[in-house]
Amino acid sequence: MGLAKPRPTLQEQAYPTLEPVMLIDTHSHLFDDRFRKDLPAVLQRAAAAGLERVVCLGIDRESSLESVRIAQTYPLVVAAVGIQPNSAAAAKAGDWEEIVRLAETEPRVVAIGETGLDRYWDKTPFPLQEDYFARHIELARRVGKPFVIHCREAEADVVKVLRMEFEKHGPVRAVMHSFSGDLATAKACLEMGLYVSFAGMVTYPNAQTLRDIAKEVPLDRLLVETDCPYLAPQPVRGKRNEPGYVTHTAALLAEVKSVPLAAIEEHTTRNAKVLFGV
Repeated sequence: MGLAKPRPTLQEQAYPTLEPVMLIDTHSHLFDDRFRKDLPAVLQRAAAAGLERVVCLGIDRESSLESVRIAQTYPLVVAAVGIQPNSAAAAKAGDWEEIVRLAETEPRVVAIGETGLDRYWDKTPFPLQEDYFARHIELARRVGKPFVIHCREAEADVVKVLRMEFEKHGPVRAVMHSFSGDLATAKACLEMGLYVSFAGMVTYPNAQTLRDIAKEVPLDRLLVETDCPYLAPQPVRGKRNEPGYVTHTAALLAEVKSVPLAAIEEHTTRNAKVLFGV
């Protein structure tokens, strides 16, 4: 007589129909020099780890062009184009027009950005950051694509801009990438329709506050990312980050939210497909 089948746990009862699915790394910088020698192998490892798609985001004209080229070369990759706030001061004549052209004409471009505001670094005057942030938001609305928000020590400023957008045009189709703000900021963004994405730093031992915030983000508004080559998650911290390592962040979020890993995979993948149209 065979052993009796174990009774399903409460978690398994709560997600009875979910099967393991593939993940989407919603934020990477594959154009970085650290990937120049072995990008094909990096993407092979990502596919082997269960990634269905990797979004590669530009931070200026050159990296946006390179992100599109990578997306055209590797079916696993799609691109986003933009001028990041810390790159805005160095933008030359014609750079913004090239971003617009890519956003309007390149089929592999699924989002605008990264864009946003940054008070940590002192590379771009804040009024110029605000100008470029507004340009990206308007472009995203015009071409019908989401935008990706970089925010560092500028949460109140970002929420103010998003609030104006929300009041004029309704729910904001965007994501707060590599979220590091407070719970009030997360709730404000969720109320306006945004998604909230977590990178490797949510796995760090000193990031309990961030984990507490992640616990409060509903599954239907949650995304995962690497922000590679930066912010490698705890099990591989100190190494060059790469898309396949997003699985570590997903596993941590499953633990934090007390759900099976399959639930994180199912919801974050569905959310990414809805947001980016992939």
